[in-house]
Amino acid sequence: MSYIGKTPAAAALTSSDISDGIIITDKLAANAVVTSKITDGTIAEADIANDAVTADKIANAVNSAIAANTSKTTNATHSGEVTGSGALTIAGNVVDEANLKVSNNPTNGYNLVARSGNTGGMTWEAPAGGGKVLQVISATKDDAFNTSSTSLTDITGLTLNITPAASSSKILIFGSISSSYRNYISTFQLVRGSTNIAIGGSSDTFRGTTSRYAEGVPNSLSLTNHSFNFLDSPSTSSQTTYKIQVKVNGGSIYINDRANGDSSYISTITAMEIGA
Repeated sequence: MSYIGKTPAAAALTSSDISDGIIITDKLAANAVVTSKITDGTIAEADIANDAVTADKIANAVNSAIAANTSKTTNATHSGEVTGSGALTIAGNVVDEANLKVSNNPTNGYNLVARSGNTGGMTWEAPAGGGKVLQVISATKDDAFNTSSTSLTDITGLTLNITPAASSSKILIFGSISSSYRNYISTFQLVRGSTNIAIGGSSDTFRGTTSRYAEGVPNSLSLTNHSFNFLDSPSTSSQTTYKIQVKVNGGSIYINDRANGDSSYISTITAMEIGA
């Protein structure tokens, strides 16, 4: 550019050199404005026409930064245990032991309780108090059964399974057997799994939970009821089987009838879990 006389000295552009509204969109090339070309405070707000600065006139780097952050302001869609894209919802059946804040390790049969001042969250504790009946299981036999076995034999129908809530529980067993027999000895035995329990301490061949000696009974079979109860300590929280067995030293024994097959009577076995 030619000048008359001496060339003017270089000077920084100031806001006073720019009329209000003189900078419009058409005068700003994309990426044209960079900080190194403008002196601090040179361009005032009034020097820029309304709507003159558009996205096209801003450096691509700024546009990219805006685009990258736009997704962060939008609710992400969640799936799995926590679902939703707006209000988040916990899916059903997912809040289990592992997802709870618990201060100690679980023990089978314990209750999960909250204790004031416990900073560890919930606490596993043994059920309060003892001697409570936790469950009752019973089996009733109303049909006939007979055997002449001289070895202990299961009485069909007088078997039950119970799963204790805790290994410290005790199991109270009640047995009631209706039978007819004559002129021989019959022995009834309570069994846990394959172990004889509630058995006499002597070494007598016919020791058991209860027995019947029928010598001198008339030839016609008479009905007798045998009842017993026994408090067992299985020391387990696994399923446990209890049953009643019988054996004779001769002849036959008849359960629930008088050898005529009419099944007129019933026999039962009942197990009650008692909390420690």
